[in-house]
Amino acid sequence: MKTRKQQTLRKKRADHRPTKRSAVPRRPAAARGKAKSATSRQRRVHADGSLTLAAQCTVAEAESLKSELARRLDESGPVTLDVSALQRIDTAALQLLAAFVRDRRTAGRAVEWRGKAAALDTAAGLLGLNVTLELPGEVGR
Repeated sequence: MKTRKQQTLRKKRADHRPTKRSAVPRRPAAARGKAKSATSRQRRVHADGSLTLAAQCTVAEAESLKSELARRLDESGPVTLDVSALQRIDTAALQLLAAFVRDRRTAGRAVEWRGKAAALDTAAGLLGLNVTLELPGEVGR
């Protein structure tokens, strides 16, 4: 036999259990309107080996950016990052870029920047990463 306290706790737990969801299949992300166009997420690799960053460089695209940068980490020649299409960048993408530039510099390899992006300059300035990223026109470059 259970005490009143035990019976009360059992009732409270039963009241707060989540209800079962219906067995209706979920629609794919594209059908829900959450998918972005493939061109906005892709990073284009040019014949000269340079990497063009997408217009939106956010945490949602961080995994693909990380894998693209990791492929280029050990290249012997300079790696060129084209930021001319960049319109928005967040802290996650800046951290990846800063780590990439730092690791390349430590290994004695160069990173070159192509194009100009106000979003990159502004975000790097706010976070104090201008010198770390070795952006063109910065002191120490």
